[in-house]
Amino acid sequence: MSDRSDAGDRAADDPASMAPETLAERLRSGDPMTVLDVRDRDEFERWHLEGEGIEAVQIPHMKFIQAEATGGVTDLVADLTEPILAVCGHGEASGHAVGLLRDAGIDARNLAGGMDAWADHYTARELEVDAPATVLQYDRPSSGCLAYAIYSGGEAAVIDPLRAFADRYAEDAAELKYAIDTHVHADHVSGVRTLADRTDATAVVPAGATERGLAFDATIVEDAAERSSASPASQAQQDGDELRVGDATLTVVATPGHTTESISIRLAGGDSDTLFTGDTLFLEGVGRPDLERGDDGAVAAARQLYESLQDRVLGYPDETTIAPGHYSDAAEPRADGTYTNRLGHLRKRLAALSMDEAEFVDHATSDLPPRPSNHERIVATNLGLETVDEETAFELELGPNNCAVAD
Repeated sequence: MSDRSDAGDRAADDPASMAPETLAERLRSGDPMTVLDVRDRDEFERWHLEGEGIEAVQIPHMKFIQAEATGGVTDLVADLTEPILAVCGHGEASGHAVGLLRDAGIDARNLAGGMDAWADHYTARELEVDAPATVLQYDRPSSGCLAYAIYSGGEAAVIDPLRAFADRYAEDAAELKYAIDTHVHADHVSGVRTLADRTDATAVVPAGATERGLAFDATIVEDAAERSSASPASQAQQDGDELRVGDATLTVVATPGHTTESISIRLAGGDSDTLFTGDTLFLEGVGRPDLERGDDGAVAAARQLYESLQDRVLGYPDETTIAPGHYSDAAEPRADGTYTNRLGHLRKRLAALSMDEAEFVDHATSDLPPRPSNHERIVATNLGLETVDEETAFELELGPNNCAVAD
């Protein structure tokens, strides 16, 4: 993957190129831009650039080759609004198209390294948290996947790591103690096993993963409510399994619904906690309930998710920081580019959190987006039931995560 990750360096001094990090900034700002995708139609439909201010248009590279011979390049893009960003798989075909467009006086740039480099772009930003720890949020803007690293007292833990960036976490963390998954992911290949193999980190997964067929060695964690007959009203006050990272305490909170084994992780703070909610609660919606058991099991899972939100997550104070596992175009980042918000704000903003159970179940099971590409193989890989090499893993997870039910 080094060729992809070097794309930004190659584009820095080239006025005809745009680095992946520059594209990320443009997408966050919402500045209008036409994205000219010169890949084949099936590749475009599987995954293409989207976002506020983006108009995505597909014109195959072959047409530019033909237009070069006939002199009709400007006719190809006559209806497109400038500026134009051209993209392809690796940046070569789109680079050829951009050369023709710029020779014709059109404001066009090429995405350096193509969509592969965009998928390989990963940014870490520090969160403001009230805790004896430093917390980094890792952002993969091509898919909206978020991971977290908690550093305290010379130790570190990573929550929901991606396999594609396992070396990055290992390089950033002096002593990685835990690699934790909040659930069996269906949108990206987990880095938990890889980090356990490459470092001294302990792989940590929710207890329910064993019932789904977990086939590798890991430390199992669960919430006290899973071992208790306590009423739902008192469960939110109970402590689950704890993981110590230096001076910081991470506590397991059972939040099933998106999947049967889903957990959230609470980082205890002074006046306010941080809750890493995985795919249970996002800034713009809640987790979809159909990925594990399909349409037939979605209603029951939605009821379970409703209970998790009402009895567990919403039992925390308004000052609690919600740090989700993903975001979509509908999510608004903070001024520093991070994706977090206070629980009190989400109570007011998200209608799903104030619905009764019947309304919520209908909302959570209606008009769902397409399931993540290759989700069945990704789940099997994350359980250890299937083995894939790094390039295959990278290909499997390309595209949007589609794990949320938008509000």
